[in-house]
Amino acid sequence: MVKVLGVDIGGTKVRMSVVDEAGNISFDEKLPTQFPLYPYLEEQVLRFLALDPEIEAIGIGTHGFVDPEQGKVIYATDTLPGWTGTLVKEQLESATGKRVEVENDANAAALAEAKFGAAKGYGRTVCLTLGTGLGGGIIWDGKLLSGGKHGGAAEVGHMILYPNGVLCSCGREGCYEQYVSGTALVRRIKEAGLPVTPQELFVQAQTDPAAQNVVDGFTKDLALIISSLQAAFDMDIVVIGGGVSESAELWWGQLIQHLEPLLLNPLEIKVAQFENEAGILGAALLVLEDIK
Repeated sequence: MVKVLGVDIGGTKVRMSVVDEAGNISFDEKLPTQFPLYPYLEEQVLRFLALDPEIEAIGIGTHGFVDPEQGKVIYATDTLPGWTGTLVKEQLESATGKRVEVENDANAAALAEAKFGAAKGYGRTVCLTLGTGLGGGIIWDGKLLSGGKHGGAAEVGHMILYPNGVLCSCGREGCYEQYVSGTALVRRIKEAGLPVTPQELFVQAQTDPAAQNVVDGFTKDLALIISSLQAAFDMDIVVIGGGVSESAELWWGQLIQHLEPLLLNPLEIKVAQFENEAGILGAALLVLEDIK
């Protein structure tokens, strides 16, 4: 049985799991993200390798722009301070003696949904991960659209929705992720003066008009984003994952209501099958595919 270590690095937590060729997860841990990040990552990876010596390789999905060939973080926002420029693959391979592959976390999630999940059997997929920020992963005729000259391919979270809008962590104004991420929901809730968490918001919106207005703005903006991406990619399916998707049953109807008049053509929309599992499975797939 082939085993690899999958690592999913986000702004608030690092998830690490041993994953086998069938996608089964073991030794699963969620740890708070700590800085400086690379020494912490190396320490935790070495600990996992000691726990399970059968681990053959390491796949890492991370927030930020990534050059997958070099395994280098080209750019990461202040969400991961000090992470920009880190040669993750080179350093970690030297420290562990194992093969290491590195990819953007949303790209990794898209791989998992295309291989095992909601997008299985579709040729062209756009995967949106609504977490701390907004990640995008695009599968084009079975291949991951990745890399780019500056590692920024498919960084849909940093496309502009509202010029001169809310300041983004990337330094520009009005980016998608400032309107449809978990962070965006926190801001919207604060502006509305509501004493709720994002998780509580969607429940409260069933009876509270003020909460309902916040959810309405969120779903309208998400619909605008999906319709714009359709104009660019004419994809077969959009898969929505990340932490915000866990409450999708409470806002999905509103999203579809706002989206239908904006679509150029019919489009399949699904909630990610793996939700928060997609990142870790996709990270593992970065190395599993070549050693099975």
